[in-house]
Amino acid sequence: MSAVELTAAEAARCALRTGLPLAGERHADVAATANHIHAVISTLRDLDFGETLPAAHAAHAAHPVRAAHAAHVVEREVADASL
Repeated sequence: MSAVELTAAEAARCALRTGLPLAGERHADVAATANHIHAVISTLRDLDFGETLPAAHAAHAAHPVRAAHAAHVVEREVADASL
C-alpha cells in the first residue's frame, strides 16, 4: 500500500467529481473503506500464485461430467506453454 492514504476530504472530492456527493458524516467512512480495499488489492498483487489454475478451471473440473474435459484442456494448455 502507498505511504499516503486517502483522506476524508479527498474521498469527498473524488465522490463529488464522479457525481456522487456524500453527506459530511460519510467522508471518513468512505475514505477508510477505500483505503482498506486498496490494501487488500495491494496484498493480492503481491501473492505468487505459481501453478495455481484460474478459478474457471477449478469450477469446471468440479462438475463430474466436465472433469475429463477440464483435464484435457489443462494438458493442452501445458503442452502449448512448453512450445
